Amino acid sequence: MTDKKLLPELALLVLLGCLWGSSYTFIKIGIETIPPLTLIAARTAIAGSILTIIILWRGLRLPKDPALWKMFAIQAVLNSVLPFTLIAWAEHYIDAGLAVILNSLTPVFTFLLTAIITRHEVVNGRKLFGVMIGLIGTVVMIGVQALNGLGDVVLAQMAVILATAFYAGAAIFGKNFKGIDSMIPAAASLICGAIILIPVSLVVDRPWELAPSTRSIAALIGLSLFSTALAFTIYFRLVRTLGSLGTTAQAYVRVPVGVAIGVVFLGEQLQVSTMIGLVCILAGVIAMTLPSRMPTRVTTAAKATGE
Repeated sequence: MTDKKLLPELALLVLLGCLWGSSYTFIKIGIETIPPLTLIAARTAIAGSILTIIILWRGLRLPKDPALWKMFAIQAVLNSVLPFTLIAWAEHYIDAGLAVILNSLTPVFTFLLTAIITRHEVVNGRKLFGVMIGLIGTVVMIGVQALNGLGDVVLAQMAVILATAFYAGAAIFGKNFKGIDSMIPAAASLICGAIILIPVSLVVDRPWELAPSTRSIAALIGLSLFSTALAFTIYFRLVRTLGSLGTTAQAYVRVPVGVAIGVVFLGEQLQVSTMIGLVCILAGVIAMTLPSRMPTRVTTAAKATGE
């Protein structure tokens, strides 16, 4: 991938980090009056329906191959059903900010799974450097004080970390959808997620008896439209263009997004540690997303002359 082609993908990576970085706040507001299972069931159903309508409007069709739908169902379990539900439940007990921080471990899990088990893409020293410097940047940026409460509710924190591991698995499994318009696996996996979650929600939460607040409903709509429908479409494109590990670099982007929201909307001060952390994170993202092999002058010249 040339530099000109890489820049739009990096822009989408930052946008994905923003969309998923804001999802934790949406979830925190949503679960104030909507139980986690029902919130996530509605999230997947709304987002999946929206994407299906757009797909049909574009003149495309969802595939009919049962084997492909089985893969969509597996992707749904890894990328929405389990992690979405675990995080929504955990945010009953921990702050959204801490959930974002714990979830920034996704690139680490993806690197380990790729290096040790799947080996489906090149894992080199540069990418290892990217994982480590990004993680260091995250720690520097959030500071020790941001981890207040770490250990107070161990099960909730472990739930977020487990969700992070599922996200890593989903990024790797998503490579199976090469050659398919990114909106199709996004819609199909969300539909599968809704099919799995809605019956459980009906039995456990009895949603017809709920009285959600306007604030929670607005958060659900924002979560479904932006942090799910749009985010999933971008996600499956990036898995194809940047690879599994490169796509998970957006987990590091979420932390600066949180800092930016604080500076712009809450009047928080930009600290020196924040700037240092941001530089480390940017270095990590670049190291993780640059192509593994850059064309040399010899090969470029050969292509130009047709040799």
